[in-house]
Amino acid sequence: MFDSDFTSLKSLNSYLQKLVEGKLWLKVIIALFLGVGVGLLLSPKNGLVSESVADILGNWMALPGILFLKLVQMIMIPLIVASIIIGIASNDKENLKKLGASVLIYFISTTIISVTIGTVLSMVFKPGRFLHQQSAEEHQKIIEVGKESSTLTFDLNNVPTIISDLLPDNPLASMVNGEMLSIVIFTIIIGIAVLSLPNTFFKPMKLLLGAIQEICMIVVKWAMLLVPVAVFGLMAQLTSSVGLSSLAGLGYYVLVVLLGLLILVGFYLLFVAVLAKKSPIDFIKKIRDVQLLAFSTTSSAAVMPLSLQTAEEKLKVNKSISNFIIPIGATVNMDGTALYQTITTLFIAQAYGLEMSILNIIVVVITIVAASIGTPAIPGGGVVILASVLSSSGIPAEGIIIIIGVERLLGMFRTAVNVTGDLTACVTFDRWYGQKESNTIDSNIETT
Repeated sequence: MFDSDFTSLKSLNSYLQKLVEGKLWLKVIIALFLGVGVGLLLSPKNGLVSESVADILGNWMALPGILFLKLVQMIMIPLIVASIIIGIASNDKENLKKLGASVLIYFISTTIISVTIGTVLSMVFKPGRFLHQQSAEEHQKIIEVGKESSTLTFDLNNVPTIISDLLPDNPLASMVNGEMLSIVIFTIIIGIAVLSLPNTFFKPMKLLLGAIQEICMIVVKWAMLLVPVAVFGLMAQLTSSVGLSSLAGLGYYVLVVLLGLLILVGFYLLFVAVLAKKSPIDFIKKIRDVQLLAFSTTSSAAVMPLSLQTAEEKLKVNKSISNFIIPIGATVNMDGTALYQTITTLFIAQAYGLEMSILNIIVVVITIVAASIGTPAIPGGGVVILASVLSSSGIPAEGIIIIIGVERLLGMFRTAVNVTGDLTACVTFDRWYGQKESNTIDSNIETT
């Protein structure tokens, strides 16, 4: 059967299904609250333990979470490569042209929607007006590190260089350096080339890639054993080091960001109802495990395997659609991050008392749309890109220190929104193209 060429996740995801059926989302929520409670107890501000002891305990408690992220990141590149090529190879050339162009337009459109929401909320609520310019002397080292880590520039003269650099001259070096956008572009090119192979080479290639994807999912099954403990440890370490008091001073800004993310999710649910013709409530119920895991790990790439499994098993998305959209979406579809960067950029400008004209705001929005496409799908990746956005907009990059205390918290929410956007795209395009792909696969089965 030709179906054997496709890497069905069903057989190797039985353990994941048991976890989901066993209320994984409930375990994650319990771990979240327990982690926050233990973190507050261990906070040096309470005087129960010294700062050095709190750091040691925090590092040990975070170990399961670090191991979970390492396990998933270890197989991320082979999984992305295998999934994208299989997704492309499952389509014929004509359908691929239509699907690829439509996905690109869709991702750009949702990114524009997200930055528009962020801009409107920032101009209406002006969260930065309640915050005076703050001294960043004690955190100057952090800011300098952020500047050194930030290599992106968005000067118009550099645009040709930026575009040419997206195509890796050494794919292996890009894999070693974790340049995900370059890897995705390279993989798409290889996937399109695979379509031109004769059937004698085409079928073995798909079988090999299918085996690679199955092996990656076995590693994910092992990693899922750590999820509740990982969530507990990461939350305990975060709360003990940051505390809740540092969040209070930025409460208004945090509320504006969360409001923006909530509105963006509302747009997603509207797409699900109108474009995908599915129940938004049912959709949320089916993806809550992925959302909670994304919230806990702050990495949309880390939950990509579970996103693939959820799209196929829970949302019944055609495999060729999910294998194409989710790996690409985890790299370039960062709507929640784009909204966060828009509000944060304008917030910091307001905090410094900088007046921005409509033209300035438009330049900032365009910069953020471009930057969000290359945002690393890892914890803290948005901060590095944000430093570039601030610098290119003429806003002091030192302003990052104003929000550094709540960045991780907001990172959790925006990552959950990013993952929601990817799964929304899956059900939307499954409605448009899924039936066509099924018919194509059936015809291929008959011809073989």
